Formats: sequence, structure tokens, C-alpha cells
Amino acid sequence: MSLPLHAQTRPAPEAAVLEGLPPVREVSAAEVAARISGGPRLVVLDDDPTGTQTVADVPVLTSWTVDDLRWALRQDSAVFFVLTNTRSLSPEDAAARNREVVRALHAASAAEGTDYVLASRGDSTLRGHFPLETDVLAAELTEPDGKAPDGVVLVPAYIEAGRLTVGSRHWMRTADGLLPVGESEFARDATFGYRSSSLPEWVEEKTGGRVPADEVLRVTLDDLRRGGPAHTARLLSSLRGGRTAVVDAVCDDDLRVLALALAEAEQNGTRLLYRVGPSFVRARAGQAARAPLTPAELRPLLGDAPHGLIVVGSHVALTTRQLDRLRERGGIAEYELDVALLLDEERRDAHIAEVAAAAAGALDSADAVIRTSRVLVTGADADDSLAISRRVSAALVQAVRQVNATRRPAFVVAKGGITSSDTATHGLEIRRAWARGTLLPGIVSLWEPADGPAAGIPYIVFAGNVGGADALADALDLLRSA
Repeated sequence: MSLPLHAQTRPAPEAAVLEGLPPVREVSAAEVAARISGGPRLVVLDDDPTGTQTVADVPVLTSWTVDDLRWALRQDSAVFFVLTNTRSLSPEDAAARNREVVRALHAASAAEGTDYVLASRGDSTLRGHFPLETDVLAAELTEPDGKAPDGVVLVPAYIEAGRLTVGSRHWMRTADGLLPVGESEFARDATFGYRSSSLPEWVEEKTGGRVPADEVLRVTLDDLRRGGPAHTARLLSSLRGGRTAVVDAVCDDDLRVLALALAEAEQNGTRLLYRVGPSFVRARAGQAARAPLTPAELRPLLGDAPHGLIVVGSHVALTTRQLDRLRERGGIAEYELDVALLLDEERRDAHIAEVAAAAAGALDSADAVIRTSRVLVTGADADDSLAISRRVSAALVQAVRQVNATRRPAFVVAKGGITSSDTATHGLEIRRAWARGTLLPGIVSLWEPADGPAAGIPYIVFAGNVGGADALADALDLLRSA
């Protein structure tokens, strides 16, 4: 187990963590694309919108009617995302939403004659409803034919963001080196906190001992790099009874070896369910990493207004530092939604209307920032904290809707997972979109809405926990240069 939270360790030099690893086994994205061609569609149930930030030209749904899902299945893409936003929901509501999506997907798949495999996309810093979501999905996948998944494959790596797994231990890159995730601020999350950095021990912790650490299959870098796809496929094919496997990854090639192994295991009859971070999706879909969108590529996507809207709900320390750097660059008009007023029923609506009107009025002369007050308000327990987060997010959504009704911005940037989901679904009423690429390497996804009142306004999904201190300002500079 990792150390208790009150006895945190210092970050380790990255070179020391990676020292002595086997040489990388190179696998091209084209090789994976050829291997999966004609196979089942990868359907990613994304517990917040930030999972799209490693891919390009991929359909995204925020609605999961059978018609919406059939539309996505008809697109020429090896993968598509369904934004469930379950990280913002109570366990009961998250379970119900997963059931609803998979039942509609089963009907859509039958109507289109297209098979699929499911990935539950969770946070690369290990927050989210695990094992609840994979338990529910496994039960739903069992329902049609009585055949339960043989295994759950856990791959939380997020290469660009520096979330790496070595020796079944999960790390996050910081300015001072690699820190075990169990020692990070994310492990102290009010709702999804944990202690373990070793993934098998984390599985034991999160399952309450139902899955002992020593029963978790460990797929190591030695397996991937020395053993290769065939060896790794044999390991995965040994999974039975829903057993959990955890997989190392330091680079995209490691994940592409895994993708080839998964395709082989599944072709040979092994039924697998994935719980993954963002990088897995790109590898499993046969996509290579792409450079960020250029000003020339952005220009035709931007709306007509001279300036854009930035909505900030995330409270992590990194987001606050990024806001500070954005202020230093200038060119913004900043407005605060006071959380204390948002929780006051009598003053809430007037406060939101006042902030929205001021932000809309600023769009002719500056990029407008609407942010929540930086003091995090938590509840008495995890459910109460989630309820407060939803209340605050609903206020941001209301403000975005009012701004867009008054003055359509050139673009909308949403900072934070819950914030970006609710802004897309309720603030801009996006149902179908395309993730076109990123503003920064491997992070900060740009969506092109395909319908609704936001058509013609690019939507930028910016997670709270990614990028350096300058990332938000750099993304705005790129948008301004288009």
C-alpha cells in the first residue's frame, strides 16, 4: 500500500523510475488500424468530456437515444464517445445511466448490424465510480446472451499528461519528478479519494477487498515489450469470471502492443471490458498522435463574434495557477460567480443574471471569463459534496445559456470535467459533435457541434488537472491567432 496521506513522499526523479526498463517495442498506429479494420466498434462511455483529448475526427454524443447511437455507428470511425458525465452523479444515478446507455446501444447495434466493445473511460488520476461502473456494464453485457465478460482490463495511463504505470504502480508527472498518485491532491478528492498507488492494491481498496490484490493479473512492460502482442494476448485470454487485469504503459507503443493483443484475444473468443484513461482510446482506435490544430485549421471553425467565453468551474490548484497566468497575459474581462450566493435560493438567479449580462456585454472588447469563487465548498459527506458541485455547475450552465442567447461568442472554453460536460449538454445543448483535435499536444480537445444552438461555435474541453501553468493562456493565444 502507499503511505498514509499524512506521510507523503517526495517525487522521484523520472529517470530513476524508468531506469532499466526493456527497450520499447515499436508498433505503428497503421498496424493497429489494419488489425482492427472490420472488427467491433469501440464505444467509449466517458464519465466526463475530457476523454476525447487524445483523438481527432471522432464522433461524440451527449445524448444516447437509439437514433443518436445509430447515427454514431454509421459514421466512418473506429471509435465514438458517449458522454455520460457519471463522475458528477451519485452512485445510484451513475449506475442507472450506464444501464440506460448500454440498453440503447444494444438496440442500436442490432438495428445497424454492428458489433461493439465497451470502454468505461475514467480519470487518469483514478477518480470516478470504480468498480461500480464496470460492475454495472458487465451485468448489462451479460443480459442478452448470458455470457459474462471474462475480464476487466484497467489501463489508466495518460501519456501526454504524464500519468504513467510502471511495475503496476501508477505515477503522475510533476515539476519535481514522478509522484505516486496515491500521494497527489487527486487522491484526497472529497468524493473519490483513495490511498493506494499500486494498481492491484488500489483495486483491492476500491472493491472493499472483494478483489484481493494478489488475484489481479499484472501485465507489465516486460510482457508488452519483450513478450509482445502474442504473449500478451495469451495472458489476457487466461482471464475468467470477470477477473481484473492491470496494464503498464509509458508510451503509445506500449498501448499499441496492448491493442494488438486485445484484438487477438477477442478474436479468439475472450470477452473483455475496459476501464481506461484517455491514451488507451487513441491506441485501441488505431490513431497516431496528431499535432495541435493550427490557426489555419481553426479559422473556419470559429464563430463570428470577435471574442470568446471561458467558463471555469474546476477548483484544483493547477486551474487556479492557470487562471493567474491568463490574467498576466491580459485581454480578458473576468466575472465571479460567488458560490455562497449560488447556494442561497433567494439571491441565486439574480446573481447569475447579473454576471451573464456583464460577460455578454464584454464580448465585443475582450474574452470573457466566468469563474466560480476559488474557495472550495464541500459538504458533510461525499454525496453532499457532489450535490454542491452539481448546484454550482448548474449555475455556470445557466450563465452560459444566458450569454449565448444575448451574444454568441466566437468560441467557448470550459475548464473542469463536470463544468465541461454540463456546459456542452445543457448550456450549449450539444447532442452530436465531432472531436476535431486539440489545442495543445494531447490535451484540450476541440469539438465541432453538429447540431443545436451551438452549431458554428467551437467548444473547447479543458480538464482541470492537465497542462502546465501556462496552458490555459497558451490555448487562448492560439484561438486568438486564428
